[in-house]
Amino acid sequence: MKLKSSKKIVFLICFMLIFSNFSLLVNAEEFDVDAKAAILMDASSGRIIYAKNIHDKLPPASVTKIMTMVLTMEAIQKGVVSLEDKVVISDRASSMGGSQLYLEPGEEKTVEELLKGIAVASANDACVALGEHISGTEEMFVKKMNEKARELGMKDTQFMNTNGLPQEGHYTSAYDIALMSKELLKYPKIHEYLTIWMSTMKVGLKNKRQTNLQLTNTNKLIRTYPGANGIKTGYTADAKYCLSASATKNGLTLIAVILGSPTSNIRFNEAKKLLNYGFAAYSSVLIARKNQIIDEIIVEKGKEEKVNAVAKDDLSVLVKKGEENKVQKEIILPKSIKAPFKENEKIGEIILTKDGQQIGKVDIVTEKGIKGANFVDMFSKLMKENI
Repeated sequence: MKLKSSKKIVFLICFMLIFSNFSLLVNAEEFDVDAKAAILMDASSGRIIYAKNIHDKLPPASVTKIMTMVLTMEAIQKGVVSLEDKVVISDRASSMGGSQLYLEPGEEKTVEELLKGIAVASANDACVALGEHISGTEEMFVKKMNEKARELGMKDTQFMNTNGLPQEGHYTSAYDIALMSKELLKYPKIHEYLTIWMSTMKVGLKNKRQTNLQLTNTNKLIRTYPGANGIKTGYTADAKYCLSASATKNGLTLIAVILGSPTSNIRFNEAKKLLNYGFAAYSSVLIARKNQIIDEIIVEKGKEEKVNAVAKDDLSVLVKKGEENKVQKEIILPKSIKAPFKENEKIGEIILTKDGQQIGKVDIVTEKGIKGANFVDMFSKLMKENI
C-alpha cells in the first residue's frame, strides 16, 4: 500500500511540474503595459501584434497632431498647397497656449516651417495656422480631420480641434491612432521632419526683433532607440502621457501606441518594450514593391503589342520568425488582354496564403494605357508578319 501511495504522490508531483511548465510556456508571450491602452501594429499590413483596451475612447492630447500632419501631407501631394507657401499667422493661431513656436499675429511662415514645428516641437499655434491655410478656417479643417478619420476606418474618434488641447468631446483610441500613424508614414517627406532631434527656427516679426528658437524633438526615442523614425508625443492632465512611436528594422516597420501612461519615462519604456517584442518575434516578408514589373502581357488588337503588368502597391506579410518559408504566393494573370485599356487597370492579383489561409493580396495593374488598333495599324502589323 505504501508503495502504491508513493507512486501516486510522485505522479502527482510530476503532473504538477509539467502543468506548471506548460503554464509558463502559455504565458511566455503575455505581458502588461503600464498605460490605460496600448497597441503594437505592423505598419505595412495593419496586423495587430499586441492589444490592450485598444478601442477605449480616450483623450489623445498632442497625438492628435498626427491627423493634422496627415491632411497637410495629403494637401501637398494633391497640389492644394506647397511647402513653400507663405502662411500669415492669425490672431487665433497666435493665441494658442501650451507647446508652441510663439508666433505673432501677422508673422509669415512657410508650410514647411510650420510642419517642422509640429513634428519636432509639437507646436499648437502651427497646427491652427496650417488648418486655416489649407481649409480657410480651423473649423473647416477639423471637419476634414473627422472625414479623414471615417475614411481610414477610425470608428472610435471625434476631433474637436487641430492640436489636442483639452476640449469636451475630443477623443480617439489606441487602435485609431495606429491607423492614422500608419497613414502618415506613407509619405516619405514627413520622415525628414519626424526624425529631427534638434534644430532652430527664426520667429518674430521682421520689423521687430527676431529670435532663434531652439527646437528639440519631444519624442526622445528618436535619439535613444535604434531605427526610431516617429511619430508623436502628447500630454495633458486628463490624458496623462501618450505616445505613438514607430521604428524600422530589417524591413519591418512597427507602430507602438501608448495612451494614459503615468509618467513620461514610463510611456517611452513601455513603447520600447512593445517594439522590442515585435522585432524579436516577427519578420516582414517582402513579396512585391509598388510598380514592380510582375510579367509582360500580350496585347490583342492594340496600338502596341505588349504591356507590363505591375504591382499596384507594396505587398509584404508579417509572420513569426522561422515561419517565413510557409508563405505561399499565387500570381493570377491572363496570357493576353484586349485593347483599349487605361493605365492602372486591374488585370490580375498576387495572393498570399499560409497554412491554407489567405494572409495578403495585391492587385496587378497595367503600367500604361494602350489604345485600340485602327485599320492602318492592323494592316501594318499584317505586312510585318508576312515579310
